[in-house]
Amino acid sequence: FKGQVECLDIVLDANPDIFNHNLETVERLQRPVRKSATYQCSLAVLRHAKNRDFVTKSGIMLGLGEEQDEIRKVIEGLATENLNILTIGQYLQPSPTHASIARWATPEEFYEWKIFALECGIGVVESGPLVRSSYHAEEQSKRYGYGEKSATTV
Repeated sequence: FKGQVECLDIVLDANPDIFNHNLETVERLQRPVRKSATYQCSLAVLRHAKNRDFVTKSGIMLGLGEEQDEIRKVIEGLATENLNILTIGQYLQPSPTHASIARWATPEEFYEWKIFALECGIGVVESGPLVRSSYHAEEQSKRYGYGEKSATTV
């Protein structure tokens, strides 16, 4: 969307059951990981969808070199935006030209972040090494009162 609300509105006018826009990582690592997106712009995208009364969803990956306090800040920021659904998964390097894996998060860490996100007020949290943004998407859609329609990811 590159900050263009009119482009975002085209997607929202299609009336998706769930609007997903992944932050991917912490603010400090945005530029190396997401060449054409910024943390604040992504929060604004989610805020705009929420202001139009959509169920909102986002995802982050662990293992890119983020610090614990940075993860906490991301989750708190998403909770402040009244995010409904959060996915937290392990970063897996898709090709040699992409960022390297800095570390492997433990199952216990994923569980701790799930509890933290729930305590922050995010209603549904999927957190684990193999979790991706599509993880349990149909069940999440049903939780928010939608039928068999699929969730929209942008």
